[in-house]
Amino acid sequence: MPDEEKTIVKNRQAFFDYEIVEDFEAGIALLGAEVKSIRAGRVSIKEAYGRPKKGELFLFGMHIAPYESAGFQHLDPIRVRRLLLHKREIRVIISKVEERGMTLIPLKLFLKNGKVKVKIALVRGKTKYDRREDVKRKDMDRDIQRELKERTRE
Repeated sequence: MPDEEKTIVKNRQAFFDYEIVEDFEAGIALLGAEVKSIRAGRVSIKEAYGRPKKGELFLFGMHIAPYESAGFQHLDPIRVRRLLLHKREIRVIISKVEERGMTLIPLKLFLKNGKVKVKIALVRGKTKYDRREDVKRKDMDRDIQRELKERTRE
């Protein structure tokens, strides 16, 4: 099974709050028992965001709970973690983040072939009006699907 993927955590609120412009798959530089803690699902990406710093990309605000059996190694749960991408991807992301209104946020954290990966996205914030429109559209789609389902039963 090539490219076996297991989702650990998703940032569903991001799809409601932001308009996703472009997404990327990146690795994360982790230390010690952080991987075991992530595999156990003791991670949160809700408040996380990415920022460029000295030509590299970093993930701020991702919380990885300490692993109980880690022994002497106690790391800061919300320390800054480096994102691992190709140089050209980093250049594209940095140029777009420096544009007005673009933000870098994680959409999901997953395991791919045993490695921890994060799906990050360049996003633009939605206005209140846009969010209301999305809710209306989803409600209408749900009503249409319900109506079609009822008609096919008859």
